[in-house]
Amino acid sequence: MAAPRGGNVEASRSSSKSGEGGWFVTLALGVSLLKCLLIPTYHSTDFEVHRNWLAITHSLPVSKWYYEATSEWTLDYPPFFAWFEYVLSHVAKYCDRDMLKVENLNYASRETILFQRFSVIITDVLFIYAVRQCCKCVTGQKDRCDVLERPGFILAVLLLWNFGLLVVDHIHFQYNGFLSGVMLLSIARLFQKRHLEGAFLFAVLLNFKHIYLYIAPAYGVYLLRSYCITGNNPDGSIRWRSFSILRFISLALIVCLVFAVSYGPFACMGQIPQVLSRLFPFKRGLCHAYWAPNFWALYNVMDKALSVIGVKLQLLDPTSVSAGSMTGGLVQEFQHRVLPSVSPMAALICTFISILPSVFCLWIKQQGPRGFLRCLVLCALSSFMFGWHVHEKAVLLAILPLSMLSVSSAKDAGIYLVLATAGHFSLLPLLFTAPELPIKIFLLMMFTVFSASSLKALYRKEGPLLNWLETLYLYGLVPLEIFCEIAYPLTPWLERLPFIPLLLTSVYCALGVGYAWLRLYIAVFTESAAVKKNQ
Repeated sequence: MAAPRGGNVEASRSSSKSGEGGWFVTLALGVSLLKCLLIPTYHSTDFEVHRNWLAITHSLPVSKWYYEATSEWTLDYPPFFAWFEYVLSHVAKYCDRDMLKVENLNYASRETILFQRFSVIITDVLFIYAVRQCCKCVTGQKDRCDVLERPGFILAVLLLWNFGLLVVDHIHFQYNGFLSGVMLLSIARLFQKRHLEGAFLFAVLLNFKHIYLYIAPAYGVYLLRSYCITGNNPDGSIRWRSFSILRFISLALIVCLVFAVSYGPFACMGQIPQVLSRLFPFKRGLCHAYWAPNFWALYNVMDKALSVIGVKLQLLDPTSVSAGSMTGGLVQEFQHRVLPSVSPMAALICTFISILPSVFCLWIKQQGPRGFLRCLVLCALSSFMFGWHVHEKAVLLAILPLSMLSVSSAKDAGIYLVLATAGHFSLLPLLFTAPELPIKIFLLMMFTVFSASSLKALYRKEGPLLNWLETLYLYGLVPLEIFCEIAYPLTPWLERLPFIPLLLTSVYCALGVGYAWLRLYIAVFTESAAVKKNQ
């Protein structure tokens, strides 16, 4: 006798879920194996930074953590990350106790390298779990028979195998995967309408790394809009009488309690000013040693070009224009020669103005989790474009959440391809040693090819994702890399002008990142106008 139709449906669903679990586990194990293979590669000064933090938190009392300055790499992350290092240090002592001595500067024994590398790989388990939760948020959209063309599978690859996380965490050395896992899990909880849990996770994240203040406006507005206001007018505008004081208080209590646990011990010791001075060192200058590809990179180049032209036209005193004053690869303050010099307050105002429209759009109309995610990406990207002393690695803060949008909208997929390719390319100079050259090129090519081909297959019925100008720009990265890595080092200019490859990379990638930022804003405004027209 044939089985009931309902039984077949349930069996099919069970088989589908089992299959999805299988490919996800395969992807996770595959990328974990790759991370293990990258252990012997080059590591940057960030490796010594975190080793020193292990030593500080293990060897010194809490009262001295944010005062210790034996090394130039002082503790400058929020308290939760300090406690994270403290916990790791109690495992590290079983590997090599010498790594936990504050005076052992630049210590990198074999045991130390293995411990720190594996600490990043193991803590990435949280990132893997968060990616799984994010994939569930897009499951059911555009279901395809071919697993390789399903949004969930594509998103899993874009996140788990993200080129930026692989090179920054597992070669250069940092803990961005673990922290990104907290962020993605928080986003997933908001998609699942578990608002308090999402707010709690984000508050915890802020106390691990304060760079996530960039996206705090998106969280604040969305939680107030979607959780504290329990009803809306038919046109989507706010009905103030439905504002829930109880929900607002519960939300505020969760956030305040997290901050109290984090900063409470230091407040009791009267150390809050000292902690904040470490977290916000404004004397480091407008740009990092290697310029992030943002607006200030273009601004600096324009000032430099105008200075050279001014000298040629005898409008400026040649002795007052220092060679390489902004391109010497140093972390320092400098004054612009022609254009107005930028202060931390000016950068803050520019950042605030740039994020304001996206936050305003999110507040005015109820847009749901997808609108929140787009606002989050714009907040991250605006802060990257105009923030003070931005690191090039901060572009990942926008690329990772934009991955979720890329599998739900063809327009967002096109923007993602431009931003991810330009943003990831800008990270290549971080790995400047010869053995890592083929590794970084191969990983970037594989990730970019997969991103373009998989998203193109997902939206094959909606036309090309990129126009001819965007395609031409992305292809332009190929000759740029050949020039920077092969051609320029063979020229006699390398000794006189060693900064040229970094300068060209920053400026060219800044054009792509800036273009993606503008396209995201255009998408927000056009969608808002379309919604208003249809009402």
